[in-house]
Amino acid sequence: MKKQLLLGIFVAQLLGTLAWAQKSANPPAEGFKAEASEPRAIILADEVMEAMGGRKNWDKTRYITWNFFGNRRLVWDKWQGDVRVDYLKTDQTVLLNLNTGKGRVMKDGQELTHADSIAKYVEQGKSAWINDAYWLVMPYKLKDSGVTLRYLGHEPTEDGAKAEKIQLTFEKVGNTPQNKYYVWVSPETHLVTQWAYFSEAGNEKPNFIMPWKSYKKYGKILLSGDRGQRQLTEIQVFDKLPTQVFNSFEKPVL
Repeated sequence: MKKQLLLGIFVAQLLGTLAWAQKSANPPAEGFKAEASEPRAIILADEVMEAMGGRKNWDKTRYITWNFFGNRRLVWDKWQGDVRVDYLKTDQTVLLNLNTGKGRVMKDGQELTHADSIAKYVEQGKSAWINDAYWLVMPYKLKDSGVTLRYLGHEPTEDGAKAEKIQLTFEKVGNTPQNKYYVWVSPETHLVTQWAYFSEAGNEKPNFIMPWKSYKKYGKILLSGDRGQRQLTEIQVFDKLPTQVFNSFEKPVL
């Protein structure tokens, strides 16, 4: 009888939490695995969003640009899905739209004209954006389509800071749905302070563990480019940018 009562209370709390999450100021993306996710993990995801500036300010943020470890410089129009990828170690630029999958490619000083080649490099550009953007804006994507969140309890980060830990797994989304992440959240700031990446969800040991440090305000949101020994640089947020950024191969000065 006691077990049934406790189970009933747990189910009621779970349903209440899921209902609250659906109606909260941070509604999940369509396809987020709310029913499979754990209530405490969902609450932490919402607290992270609020600490980063809030869902409203995230949605209002339009243009973001950053340098991905000296390999690529990206400009992203969140509203329209336009992306510019300048490869910094080769003479290559990809202009694409995430919604249509179409784009243009400049390589070795020449714009490509063959459809197969264009499609190949546009897909590479999209894959680069998927990867590079996640390194920068992952805390805003904890309730993305296909994500399941698990709560893993209290565990300090590698530098000894207190944190609560959640797990992200993915279903049929992105380029690598077999990945898994652990994310540590500070109980004081409610910011992500560390993550661990697993190339396969079944792996016991991560491919890497890195900090998320040195948050700064850009526009009305917080972003972190400090991953310990690796740095995302030239981070900027804009309300307006000229259309040439996304339709001209001439490198913009931002």
